[in-house]
Amino acid sequence: MSAILMHQWRNRHEHVLVFAGTGEGPGIVQSLLDRGFRVSVSVVSQAAARGFAAMSLQGLHVGAFPSQQSLADHLATQAVTCVVDATHPFALRISADLQFTCSTGHPRLIRYERPDHGAVDHGLLATIDDLARCPLSGHRLLLAVGARQLHAAVAAAHLAGAVVHARVLPTPEAIRKAGAAGLSGDQLAVLRPGAGERPGALEAALCHRWKISDVLCRQSGGAADGLWSRLCADGSMRLWKLKRPHARLDVDVVHSVNALCRLLNANTAGPQAGAYNGGQ
Repeated sequence: MSAILMHQWRNRHEHVLVFAGTGEGPGIVQSLLDRGFRVSVSVVSQAAARGFAAMSLQGLHVGAFPSQQSLADHLATQAVTCVVDATHPFALRISADLQFTCSTGHPRLIRYERPDHGAVDHGLLATIDDLARCPLSGHRLLLAVGARQLHAAVAAAHLAGAVVHARVLPTPEAIRKAGAAGLSGDQLAVLRPGAGERPGALEAALCHRWKISDVLCRQSGGAADGLWSRLCADGSMRLWKLKRPHARLDVDVVHSVNALCRLLNANTAGPQAGAYNGGQ
């Protein structure tokens, strides 16, 4: 039996549950399926579930778990052997719940971290409140952060003396939160990152119209992070990033699908001791 077939035979004994909260989720899941793993998926919305509709999954859970106990019961009922936390880096609650539930090592927990698009150290903010102490008096600032952080970001930006604009996702929740933060009319743009035929063209036009001098986004490693990094690379706008939360030291971390598959393959051959910090 070839090495590839041997791995696929072993992988059939693994049931991997992927918590998918980013655009990379379908690619991660398909790669695991291609390697013979039995895979289930958990997402928070029906819209996110559509990306997995054509896949041969063991199960697809839609919606948040109301408690840690309900999460633990789901893992036990589904006989999950490994959990992959591929949620958004700033989705702290579900990551904390997964870490607590998997703290005994059964099932095993692996954190998938998207690569960092980079930011100069003096442009990284540890918290939203740090924005209030940035040299932004009279600057025209575009907030491109999550809706849940928008109210705090607007308050901090006003304390810094900035003229505030924001871009939010086209969802009822995001628009409501923008209104609650005091943003409306020409202060607000509702669009998805990278929308349109040329990704970034709408954002560039928006910044030109509003005469934006500074941008705040999150160090998420995703499409929006990369888009703002590219648009600000020529120095026409200063980029500030809200620093990505650190993964716990006792959780295995990978930064690519290949590294994830290598770690899972190693796990089928025998458990690995200690935390793993995988590369490419």
